[in-house]
Amino acid sequence: MKKYSIGVDLGGTKILAGIVEKQTGKVVFEVKNKTKKEKGNKKITAKIIETIEELLNSSDIPGEEISSIGLGLAGQVDREKGILINAVNLDCKDLNVKEILEEKFLIPVNIGNDVEVATFGELKFGAGIGYKDIVCIFVGTGVGSSIVKDGKIHLGASQSAGEIGHIIVDLNGRACACGGNGCLEAYASRTAIETRILGAVKKGRKSVITELTDGKSISSKHIKKSLEAHDEVVTQYVNEAIDYLSGGIASVINFYNPELIFLGGGLIQSVEDFYLQTIKKARAKSLPTPAAKIEFKKAALGDYSGVIGAALLEERVL
Repeated sequence: MKKYSIGVDLGGTKILAGIVEKQTGKVVFEVKNKTKKEKGNKKITAKIIETIEELLNSSDIPGEEISSIGLGLAGQVDREKGILINAVNLDCKDLNVKEILEEKFLIPVNIGNDVEVATFGELKFGAGIGYKDIVCIFVGTGVGSSIVKDGKIHLGASQSAGEIGHIIVDLNGRACACGGNGCLEAYASRTAIETRILGAVKKGRKSVITELTDGKSISSKHIKKSLEAHDEVVTQYVNEAIDYLSGGIASVINFYNPELIFLGGGLIQSVEDFYLQTIKKARAKSLPTPAAKIEFKKAALGDYSGVIGAALLEERVL
């Protein structure tokens, strides 16, 4: 059996690819690129190919030792056909990424939703080991989720289960990138926090984050530094996001009654208080019986959850 596989984690602002040792889950080589400016089928496809080529050229792993390419894609996917059906944060629709990459690299390609794939990585080598009923939530450009039922990822009737970012938290609320209104993602994602901060600054409120970013996009690390400086604007909108996210998680706890929720993504990994306050408030807002049972963890594999899970896609049956 070939020892290695390539895993690619494609999100709304970055793409991380790695060569993974399948038996141990160890990432032996990696390449990270930004995708902020790349939108649409052609540009995203070119960025994926460029990143994989860069990875292969920078490693000393023989090509014959690599058995497959796996991709975790931030959007809705057709796993059997290998098509990215819709990814609103990437402006992609009906992209046959499997066909394109197999023709280019001449090895099998498997795809999955990015959070579902990250969950699979955590089940195999991270926070999910030993648990049966889990919800995984990642907070970054958007708010994504995946459900584990009896130790297996649950996809639902249309294979799109786990869209926690699009549960409605305000019936006539903010516009969401999905085309709806009042979605959790429009209130609790890093993008939502960034939008609120920039809106306040435009209206004349002062914030140290303008000095930290120097005109660039607001990252989780910028948010962390601003909180450490006790910035009033950033603190206000981070706390607002915590309130909405904890309410969404409490709804999931009450509805699904999982034994574990693990959280990942840039905000969770970078801003410790964001994680701690979110889980504290989520437990407090939940019904007493499921709240007494629930455990919380951070994704143990950090940035590599998606890469590792994607590299292992050939081994699972959904």
